[in-house]
Amino acid sequence: MEFIAVIIALASLVAAVGYDGYLFVLGSAASRRAGGESIAQWVRSRWPQAGIVTVASLLALLLASGSLFFEVIAIIVAVGAGGTALRGLQDARKQLNSGSNS
Repeated sequence: MEFIAVIIALASLVAAVGYDGYLFVLGSAASRRAGGESIAQWVRSRWPQAGIVTVASLLALLLASGSLFFEVIAIIVAVGAGGTALRGLQDARKQLNSGSNS
């Protein structure tokens, strides 16, 4: 069970770091581009969520090497954090493609 919990936690961490990286690149490009302030502002509003997701993924990875109870908790936390990171990535791509500020 520990192996499964670690694999799921690592996948969650990869998704969270991918979300963080995508926001960083998107915000950096928007701040350098004329008229990109609305996207840069939107990216800044998403950083707290990205940080929480990353911390939750790291916590899941730490919990994955505990007892069976903690491994199950780690799987639940990792699935939630990974799902949130993937939804965040999808929202960021939609925001970039739409060009709106909603």
